[in-house]
Amino acid sequence: MKQKEKAWWKVLFGFASECKGKLSVSVLCAVLSVAGGLAPYLGIYQIIKRFIEKNIDWHAVLIWSGFCIAGYLVKIVCYGISTSLSHTDAYTILESIRKKIADRLMRAPLGAVQSRSIGNIKNIIVDRVESIEPPLAHLIPELSSNVLLSLAVIAALFLMDWRMGLAALVTIPVALIPILIGMKSYDKQYANYMAANDKVNSVIVEYVEGIEVVKTFNQTTDSYGKFVGAVDSFKNSTMAWFQSTWKEMNLGLSILPTTLLGTLPVGIALYLNEALSPQELTLCFLLALGIVGPMLKVMQFIEEIKGMAFAVKDAYEMLHLAELPESAARVAIENTNVKMKNVSFSYTGHQNNSILKNINLDLREGSFTALVGPSGGGKSTIAKLLARFWDVSGGSIEIGGKDIRQIPLKQLSEMISFVSQDNFLFDCSLKENIRLGRPNAADAEVEKAAEAAQCDEFIARLDMGWDTTAGDAGKLLSGGERQRISIARAILKNAPIIILDEATAFTDPENEDKLQRSLMALAKDKTLLVIAHRLSTIQNADQIVVLEKGNIVDIGTQRELLTRCSLYRSMWKAHVGAKNWAVGASESIFSEKEATEYV
Repeated sequence: MKQKEKAWWKVLFGFASECKGKLSVSVLCAVLSVAGGLAPYLGIYQIIKRFIEKNIDWHAVLIWSGFCIAGYLVKIVCYGISTSLSHTDAYTILESIRKKIADRLMRAPLGAVQSRSIGNIKNIIVDRVESIEPPLAHLIPELSSNVLLSLAVIAALFLMDWRMGLAALVTIPVALIPILIGMKSYDKQYANYMAANDKVNSVIVEYVEGIEVVKTFNQTTDSYGKFVGAVDSFKNSTMAWFQSTWKEMNLGLSILPTTLLGTLPVGIALYLNEALSPQELTLCFLLALGIVGPMLKVMQFIEEIKGMAFAVKDAYEMLHLAELPESAARVAIENTNVKMKNVSFSYTGHQNNSILKNINLDLREGSFTALVGPSGGGKSTIAKLLARFWDVSGGSIEIGGKDIRQIPLKQLSEMISFVSQDNFLFDCSLKENIRLGRPNAADAEVEKAAEAAQCDEFIARLDMGWDTTAGDAGKLLSGGERQRISIARAILKNAPIIILDEATAFTDPENEDKLQRSLMALAKDKTLLVIAHRLSTIQNADQIVVLEKGNIVDIGTQRELLTRCSLYRSMWKAHVGAKNWAVGASESIFSEKEATEYV
């Protein structure tokens, strides 16, 4: 059932609820600050009144001058306290929102995260969450205080003379007409602007990450059409938004502060008719001018509210991504036998688009199972379903007789190590990258895991050794070195179930034996599931599962499959032929008999 969308302002106050005490004090100080700013008007009124009445008392003049100074000091001090509290709270809340979004991304299905572009996710976490800071730091304390002050001033004018109160309000409806016209297309223009912003962010990330390819094929920034198109689209969206509103908004904001247009003629008329005394007329004019600042602040915030609404809505949506349901209590797991029962899966949720169809598979505790088959057959999908990056569309996956959907995600993560061909390395030392497998591990344990993964040999050649930085996404290391670091991380984690998804993909023939020793160290006494194109790495598996188009074609040992499975036999012949070609062999690809005998 689709969740009912909450009003943006309710979401905003929901974000602010964790700091509501300080924000309440901030609002109070903001009100006192604005009230203090009006004190000089009252003081000046009292002084002018004495001059008009020719009742000049220098002692009273000094007192009222002191009152003006005191009011100004109250304004400065309270404003400083208000803004300090509101900004501290705002950035505390932004920190909390970003942490909650990161946690939500971890708990959401991988597909829900990967369906969003990098630019969109970066835009929300960095830019749009940051744009919530102005309403939290300014809107809540300053808008509330300025609205209250404006109402207080208007009430004072009505108390002095209702006609002066109406005169002070006369420019507001006139100013609102062009402002409302300008805001009419705001939603559409802002949505176009944000879509273009997401796109240009994604294309810039893609351009920087693919700069090697761009340079290789001589695609400069001018000729790289996708980049140029995204930048132009962003510029056009921005200009369209600006051009569609600036005339009306500027006209409205020009009319709004002209409060004297109403109060001046009405006030003079009332004075001539002796309805107002000179000092009352002076105070009315001062109040009419004093309301200008608060009203402009209010209008400024109203103009920004639409943008704030989009930012709050996006952050709220990210915080409410659908989560993988999980049990709160840990469950007892007696063994690591894995059983897949009639597993089906579709990324779209439609049966006719299923990637996997009624998969039944048993992985015995401590066994070595390999998944092979043509690309797109569903091998990686099976591995990711076992790690519960997604939930199955049909059927179930059990570990130790327990459906993995009943196992808390943290407990399931402790049971499974996942090593893929492109495991991510962070831009920190190699030691810290390995330590991610078990954050509380001692240096000696990290080094032992690295040695088991055959990492010590290349780490010893590095100038800074263990303290060498892996670089952005591990780019300072070769593909094989990154894989061995990933394997060392998994060895340190020491999970009972190991999933290797093309873990030998980047290994050259000269280093393949080192990686094999790493994998042997990792898989010792573990339940092992391996996806591999290099069939020589899995020929000793307890069972080899041949997949094609989401179906299991056959299951057996290497020798059994070479005897009865034509698909596996053709894959093995191609693999053996490729190995011979790679070492410069002059012989042709093996015959079926030779392929079988090669085992």
